[in-house]
Amino acid sequence: QVQLVESGGGLVQAGGSLRLSCAASGTIFSNNIMGWYRQAPGKQRELVATITRGGSTNYANSVKGRFAISRDNAKNTVYLQMNSLKPEDTAVYYCNVKFLQSSYWGQGTLVTVSS
Repeated sequence: QVQLVESGGGLVQAGGSLRLSCAASGTIFSNNIMGWYRQAPGKQRELVATITRGGSTNYANSVKGRFAISRDNAKNTVYLQMNSLKPEDTAVYYCNVKFLQSSYWGQGTLVTVSS
C-alpha cells in the first residue's frame, strides 16, 4: 500500500522560510500528480500547490510568488519551499499523491507562523 510521510513543519516567525518534504513509499505509478494541501483551525482543507510528473505546477493565488513546489521522481518525493511566511499560512499541511484514479494522503505536518 502507498504511504506518505511529511516532515519539516514547525514554528517560524512571519517573513521567515520553511521547507516541507514528503516521501512516498510503496507502489507508485510513475504517471502521478503530487501536491500539498492545508487546513487551518475551523477552516476547510484547501489546495496549496500541485505538480505533475513532467513538472507542470499549479498554485493557489494566496501563495503564488512565495511558495515553490518541486519533486524528485527517482525518490518519489515532493517538496514545498515556503518563503515570506505570513500568520495566515498557519495550518496543518498534508501531502497528496494521485494516480490511477486513487488518492493517498499523508498524516500532516503542522506549520505555525507567529507575528
